Amino acid sequence: MEASDLNEHISRRYNKDIEDLRNTVLAMGGLVESQLSQAIAAIVSGDSELGLQVARDDYKVNNLEVNIDEECGRILATRAPAAGDLRLIVAIIKTITDLERIGDEAEKIGFLASKLAVMDRPSDSYRELKTLGNHVLHMVRDAMNAFARLDVVEALETVKEDELVDEEYEAITRQCITFMMEDPRSIKRVMNVTWAARSLERIGDHAKNICEYVIYMVQGRDVRHTLQSDASDISTD
Repeated sequence: MEASDLNEHISRRYNKDIEDLRNTVLAMGGLVESQLSQAIAAIVSGDSELGLQVARDDYKVNNLEVNIDEECGRILATRAPAAGDLRLIVAIIKTITDLERIGDEAEKIGFLASKLAVMDRPSDSYRELKTLGNHVLHMVRDAMNAFARLDVVEALETVKEDELVDEEYEAITRQCITFMMEDPRSIKRVMNVTWAARSLERIGDHAKNICEYVIYMVQGRDVRHTLQSDASDISTD
């Protein structure tokens, strides 16, 4: 094999490694979305077994994080990526950490769903939690779509959604405090609702983080802690 052929072979192999890595991250994102969707459904429907199943399946998310992290380490050690490829690897390492934490929060929600299933249920079947949960689920989905397409515009739009998630969470918290003051017998159940809402709010934060990594991948700009105040200054070209 001539040197030019060898270089071309190495280049093709490297590109395939990068593409396989991106696809595995997207598969992890899909699994996390599914876990979150089922956890929300378990609360709304009062399905204790579904909630416990979500909690039991968290190991699948953890295993993917370990495998992707090891592959990133291998590529860094053997390929010495530079410029955009290096930013991609760094962003992937950060993204899978946030995806794993979303999985952890979904696990918590699953456990809480199993507890709420055996308690008295409100007539609205936790409508506010369902609304917040669906909002956060869309944030996660949009964040992964932005990652897949390297779409700065979608990343920015998803970041803005986090403010609405925070507002919904605060409204649920105020409502829960009122319920506990009016009926002390509801404290245990309402506290579980509060913890579930808190987990959903944290998931929104993690989705926002993933969007910030997308902007870093595309533009090489670290916008953490500054994005809300100067989002208008970020180019979407």
